[in-house]
Amino acid sequence: MEFLEHLLLVVHIIGFAALLGGLLVQARSPEKSVNSLMRDGIGTAFVAGLLLVGVIESDEGDLDHTKIAVKGVVALLILVLVMANLRKPRISQGLWALLLLLTVGNICVAVFWT
Repeated sequence: MEFLEHLLLVVHIIGFAALLGGLLVQARSPEKSVNSLMRDGIGTAFVAGLLLVGVIESDEGDLDHTKIAVKGVVALLILVLVMANLRKPRISQGLWALLLLLTVGNICVAVFWT
């Protein structure tokens, strides 16, 4: 079970890395849009995170449910915003900045909330 937990954690991290990469690749571009890296990254991170929580809970691991709830709500918000704007040819600078802020914020919650 420990291997599965570590594998899901790696997939979760790769998902957030793809999301962040999809956002940062557009940093200098005047026109921003939701790209496939962002879509696939948040989808992968969200599903892997849910599975990771399930595996840890089934193994009677100790989780901080408040932290998991905050991360889950933020990730769900990112997922909804990405999917709602997927077919639009461009997104506003403000939405792009919000997605970047939420992504970095979620990473900070994971790292700094002990």
